[in-house]
Amino acid sequence: MTDSANTRVRLDHAHCLELLRQMLRIRRFEEKCAELYTREKIRGFLHLYIGEEAVAVGVMQALGPEDAVVATYREHGHALVRGVSAGAIMAEMYGKQEGCSGGRGGSMHLFDAATRFYGGNAIVGGGLPLAVGLALADKMQGRNRVTACFFGEGAAAEGEFHESLNLAALWNLPVLFVCENNLYAMGTALELSESQTDIHAKAAGYNMPAEAVDGMNVVDVEAAARRATSAIRNGDGPYFLECRTYRFRAHSMFDPQLYRSKEEVEQWTGRGPITRFREWALSAGELREEDVAALEQEIAAEVSAAVDFAEAGTWESVETLLHHVGAEKRT
Repeated sequence: MTDSANTRVRLDHAHCLELLRQMLRIRRFEEKCAELYTREKIRGFLHLYIGEEAVAVGVMQALGPEDAVVATYREHGHALVRGVSAGAIMAEMYGKQEGCSGGRGGSMHLFDAATRFYGGNAIVGGGLPLAVGLALADKMQGRNRVTACFFGEGAAAEGEFHESLNLAALWNLPVLFVCENNLYAMGTALELSESQTDIHAKAAGYNMPAEAVDGMNVVDVEAAARRATSAIRNGDGPYFLECRTYRFRAHSMFDPQLYRSKEEVEQWTGRGPITRFREWALSAGELREEDVAALEQEIAAEVSAAVDFAEAGTWESVETLLHHVGAEKRT
């Protein structure tokens, strides 16, 4: 985990604790969501981020509060690390008014203007042009900001992917494109749908810096994100990261997962980002077993409080159901 000595990632006790805390927060939150879904507390579609935690956590270390984040429908982890409260996220998935989108968006449409978290987008590739628009606005206003856009490798087959990369490069926009390549666009293996399976090679075709990184290694992801955001802030235009990762759970809770073997899942699970980082930090002496135990206790309390908050939340009244659906007359 320490062979990236030329990066600006400082692996001291405090930072190791923070990286592990954030990955564990995502994991325990998602596990609770799966449980609540089986109890029919959460309904609709539910896409879990279990296994991919290192990508969101690593990239977010390189972003500041003034930067923007655009995510996919598998975005609970991104929202948590970005600073959206666990209670607001859980209430949203319950469909309660106290949710971050007023209970109207659910799992796939988390949104929080205060943390500049702009979705949550149920359309594959739909966040890419939004990110380009945010970055264009920043450039036109002379603001030194970065817009980080997360998407899956399946988006590389969409027209928005190519149009967005082309415009970002053409206009030299401050966008960090982050491809979370988990090898399966829903249920289709990458090699069965793409003639070029190195997704970052497609970005290089648009004349922007692009690299692949081990998305199961939070330190490698952070180091790459810091390189990328540094270049973007220096005015060098967009940057593309392909984070090679793996989801341990099915595509969604409805997915029977017949397209991959149990052996493959077990092999990837054995090199999961949390286990991998925790074992390294313990062996390196940066963390102790009591640190990990304290984190687990702290996070369990946070998740429990989020569930209590959602349970105590209120349903939207019938009288307001048509608000924000179409144009409204203002007095």
